[in-house]
Amino acid sequence: SSGINAEWPLRPGYQFLKIETPSPKVYHVQLNRPEKRNAMSLEMWYEIGEAFDELSDTSDCRAIILSGNGKMFTAGIDISAFISVVPQQSDSAHKSLSLLKTVKKLQDSFTAVEKCRKPVIAAVHGACIGGGIDLICGADIRLMSSECYMQVKEVDIGIVADVGTIQRLPKIVGNQSLVNEYCLTARKISSDEAARVGIVSRVLVDKESMIEEAVALAAQIASKSPVAVQGTKSNLVYSRDHTVQEGLDRVALWNSAMLLGGDPIVAMSGAGEFEDP
Repeated sequence: SSGINAEWPLRPGYQFLKIETPSPKVYHVQLNRPEKRNAMSLEMWYEIGEAFDELSDTSDCRAIILSGNGKMFTAGIDISAFISVVPQQSDSAHKSLSLLKTVKKLQDSFTAVEKCRKPVIAAVHGACIGGGIDLICGADIRLMSSECYMQVKEVDIGIVADVGTIQRLPKIVGNQSLVNEYCLTARKISSDEAARVGIVSRVLVDKESMIEEAVALAAQIASKSPVAVQGTKSNLVYSRDHTVQEGLDRVALWNSAMLLGGDPIVAMSGAGEFEDP
């Protein structure tokens, strides 16, 4: 089923997101401001964080697809909306503190994608510009349609990318020189290049086939033990930012608790379905 019904577990009223269930236990979050090329206003930005926080705690959600409605994934920051971010205080120190608070809130909204306990598959088409790259860098798996391009656009509008690209993209690509080039020149990155350097797992011929692939991937993930899937995501993210030994110590503690549950028995016997935690 799709859309909202009497048993819909999420809060109603997301204005700039469209959320559907294309497959059992799979939720599809779409940026939904197509008339503005999904340019991200403050309201949309905050809704993204709220939705992923909510889905993280939604028991019947096991995997999430993130895409954009309309002609492109996103054109990035809505410049007109972000003029309102500039504080009005006369004192410069007070202005700076106020702006710092806002930037941290914006960062937290995108970090919610990474912190979401459910795996997130980003599926981008048309164009993924500026803040769009910050957003998908928090996803676990990234797919792209062949016509799509990416652009770390911030230097072209006189700012530093400050909500995730600079921190996460080097770890995704594994080539600091190349990421520096992307961030300092704002040049376009084609779908072929994005796949070649490892920003995306694969490129599909068009948006329709990409969404089909994303739904199939999400359904495959959703069929597995949610305890194992969520634990794997948590440890993958942790291990990326820590030493090998710290990662090993953490996963040893994790499994010393989780192996005592019923999911390994269900998985190894092939009998029955996994319960929602």
